[in-house]
Amino acid sequence: MEINKQEKNIILSLVALGSVIAIVCVIGIVIFHQKETEFIQGQAEVNEYRVSSKVPGRILEIRVREGQRVKAGDTLAILEAPDIEAKLAQAKAVKTAASAQNAKAQKGARQEEIQGAYELWQKAKAGLEIMEKSYKRVENLYNEGVVSEQKRDETKAQYDAAVATEKAAHAQYTMAQNGAESETKAMAAAQVRQAEGVVAEVNAYIDETILTASIDGEVSEIFPMTGELVGTGAPIMNIAVIDDLWTTFNVREDLLRDLKMDAEITGYVPALDRNINLKINYMKDIGSYATWKATKATGQYDLKTFEVRAVPTEKVEGLRPGMSVLIEK
Repeated sequence: MEINKQEKNIILSLVALGSVIAIVCVIGIVIFHQKETEFIQGQAEVNEYRVSSKVPGRILEIRVREGQRVKAGDTLAILEAPDIEAKLAQAKAVKTAASAQNAKAQKGARQEEIQGAYELWQKAKAGLEIMEKSYKRVENLYNEGVVSEQKRDETKAQYDAAVATEKAAHAQYTMAQNGAESETKAMAAAQVRQAEGVVAEVNAYIDETILTASIDGEVSEIFPMTGELVGTGAPIMNIAVIDDLWTTFNVREDLLRDLKMDAEITGYVPALDRNINLKINYMKDIGSYATWKATKATGQYDLKTFEVRAVPTEKVEGLRPGMSVLIEK
């Protein structure tokens, strides 16, 4: 039976449709069985330190800008603290007074004071010699029965008083010669050291009004503006230690099989379109604020998440904080 032209076209169409369906099925099977590469995404991080002042003051000058690289020792900002400067003037005045008092104690009495004490001692010695002679005469007369016992006792009392006066005058002269006592000198010297300590303390506070970088880095953020008041310990700016870059990943615990401490892994940085070598140096579970409890049915379990940190094994040019880093699961 001869097939007409219309039936032949129908058969060809069915054959073509079948071929298309077969090709689509084959492609689908290939795609279905092809394993898609999965990644764990993390990012680059950097350590920062906060610059602040021990003393309150007003921002007089900010000498850097955000994004600027700084070296250790570079001046970052200057504060104005007139109350601290006033305290320094007071401390210096106290030190001057203490130094003068100490010099007086170490030097001792003036020559005029020493001479005056000597003259008083000589006067007391002369008076003692006279009273000693008077007492001996009265004592002899008393022994001979010429004077009464009362007269003899009065003379004896005057003699004893003259002896005490001479001793006191001699002690005053000796003290004037020797100057202040060792305890007084030590106290005066201690007062000088105390005043010097106060001056050093206030100078240290003044040094705190000049803020400098402690480590090389990059200014990531500046908080106050010039002219604003800042309190004790208030943050002035943050410095990112760019040379101390590291990467962090949050990894489900069933994916930790190939991630071990001190293991080297490869990460891909999309921003740089390159792979970098990393070494794992930190692994810790991410804690929960609530008490952990199992929520799965029998035969299953909850999966915790760990923070994994890794550092580049060599310096990576262009790597910046916040850039994504990918590692294969």
